[in-house]
Amino acid sequence: MPQPPRKRPNFQGGKKPWEAKDSRGPGKGPFPPRSGPKPAARKGGGHGQEQGWDQVAGWYDKLVGDKGSDYHRNVILPAALRLLAPGAGEKVLDLCCGQGVLVPLLLEAKVAGVTAVDASPRLIESAKRRFENEKRVNFLVADACAPGPWADGSHDAAACIMAVHDVPDLPAMAKQTAAALKPGGRFVAIFMHPCFRIPQQSHWGWDEGRKLQFRRVDRYAVPQEIPIVTHPGQGGGDTTTFYHRPVGQVLTAFGQAGLGVTVCEELFSHRRSQPGPRAKGENRAVQEFPVFMAILCEKK
Repeated sequence: MPQPPRKRPNFQGGKKPWEAKDSRGPGKGPFPPRSGPKPAARKGGGHGQEQGWDQVAGWYDKLVGDKGSDYHRNVILPAALRLLAPGAGEKVLDLCCGQGVLVPLLLEAKVAGVTAVDASPRLIESAKRRFENEKRVNFLVADACAPGPWADGSHDAAACIMAVHDVPDLPAMAKQTAAALKPGGRFVAIFMHPCFRIPQQSHWGWDEGRKLQFRRVDRYAVPQEIPIVTHPGQGGGDTTTFYHRPVGQVLTAFGQAGLGVTVCEELFSHRRSQPGPRAKGENRAVQEFPVFMAILCEKK
């Protein structure tokens, strides 16, 4: 979704706070549902008109662009580089790479090579055009949940940026990620926070009596497959699926694959409200409720 100017949430106009839409939720807010297409469609089909990410690749490519969205530039990519700490001469796997938003930063770190994997041929084509003269990058169309030549135990480090919640079979993806790494290899994943950022099930509200903004969560513990309209308001019915899983399920998937979690961080919005009567409460809220979760794992 195009980035609108930052405005203070407005829950007036007769609606109760809990009836208001989440102005910053996936599919409606300042950040798109993903940052790299999910693996190939599940066997047996998908939800409604969902056909994978190829049908929305052009829209998504323009949305993220060469340097990423506002959240990429200010929160996600800086955290990814800090945790991954790619070193000169290392070989790095970029899993669910999309159009390659992480690749330039890896190259700037002077890595020896990047293997970039994604299931969308159209997004891989976009990535290849961006880096057609870069010999250190190998782009592959492949399912991150299935065995492939990229999962060969040759990588020093791997990253999956904003795609954990788009993967239908997370244990399978975790297993293939572990297979791609050398012993002691590092893996970083950044994804929408499973506790506070659940599409259609988490919302902002305003408590007028206490002058504070609160976060309402309607459902959490039960895994959900939530259809997301990729470009609301522009017509059409293209959707992708957001796979909500509670935190324990996510961490267990990686742990059972042999990727031990060494660091878990919660990442907060860098944005602040415009001056006004609710600004203090809203700014306090964005420092209390994280947008993303980041984990650093080590292959056992």
